[in-house]
Amino acid sequence: MEDLEHLTLPVTHPTGNYDVTIGYDLLGQVGKLSATEDHVALITDTNVGPLYAQQAAKQWENCVVITLPAGEAFKTLDSVRLAYEQMFAAGCDRQTTVVALGGGVINDLSGFVAATFMRGVRFVTCPTTLLSIVDASVGGKTGVDMPEGKNLVGAFKQPEAVIADLNLLKSLIKEEFACGMAEAIKHGLLSAKDVLPTLTQTDWGESLRNGFTADDRSAFMQLVHDVVAVKRDVVQRDPFEAGERALLNLGHTFGHAIEQVTNYDVRHGEGVAMGLVCAANVSYKLGFSTIDLQSVVEDMLKKVNLPVRLPRVDPEDVFNAMQQDKKKKGKKLRYILLKDFESAFIAENVPDDAILETIRDLQNW
Repeated sequence: MEDLEHLTLPVTHPTGNYDVTIGYDLLGQVGKLSATEDHVALITDTNVGPLYAQQAAKQWENCVVITLPAGEAFKTLDSVRLAYEQMFAAGCDRQTTVVALGGGVINDLSGFVAATFMRGVRFVTCPTTLLSIVDASVGGKTGVDMPEGKNLVGAFKQPEAVIADLNLLKSLIKEEFACGMAEAIKHGLLSAKDVLPTLTQTDWGESLRNGFTADDRSAFMQLVHDVVAVKRDVVQRDPFEAGERALLNLGHTFGHAIEQVTNYDVRHGEGVAMGLVCAANVSYKLGFSTIDLQSVVEDMLKKVNLPVRLPRVDPEDVFNAMQQDKKKKGKKLRYILLKDFESAFIAENVPDDAILETIRDLQNW
């Protein structure tokens, strides 16, 4: 809101506040925008590091670059240990700031490192994917996966700043950009239905790669700002996921399970897209919504090149993987379902047969 090059979205939380800065040509300004002067551990991965790590690191005289293997399969405690070891070897201490440079995996893992290294150090995140900008970078949830399921070990760790340089999205392949659109559409379904037409009427990824017009450059920045604001508003009202924040998991109970049983061959955003269709399907089966809602959701997802059917996996395997979902109450799963746009709710006592039927109905056979 300050100028054409960036917008600032303030976020408050129980122990303070920070800004999400969204714009262009921001990577070289991370130190200034986050008030980070020195003693930096820059954590990145083998995809992003070769592209951007040195450009970012040269802002600080004392900066160790830690490059971890890329991919969800490496979002583990072993990777956390590798980061610790390199930080100790570089002489990092309690005055060190952990700077995450990467997508959602690096954001979650680096945040967990920052929360636990010497019982907690400063944390700044520079998301490099649309998915991590609109989802992982805001809200303070960090963690790693376990063999039993996704994000089962973690901590709440609020960043000091989020710096989202939209120019970095140019390096994303089409499939990765689409994954971010899945979370953006989810946010629109939850509480910003007015952004949905703008999300799907333009191929934003292609426009970004080919060079924005001035109008599109500004419009995309505003669109990302508005989508992030949906999550900001929810996490401010429910910072520790005591109630409303669980709604942000729309599509995720199904999606996480699909990711897990495919050994993460299905990307997170693809799993969320499939999960959104599953949620709409179950909502109709149980009489909460009309079948038109599923059709509309599918149409939006297809417009941004996202899958709307499940891969050929054993439905029982998907259902069993869902049992590790963190929204469980006792031994009973709770699902995020839809009555209509902007009318998501937490459903308990959903029949197992309805879930299995949806999984079967939506598979590609």
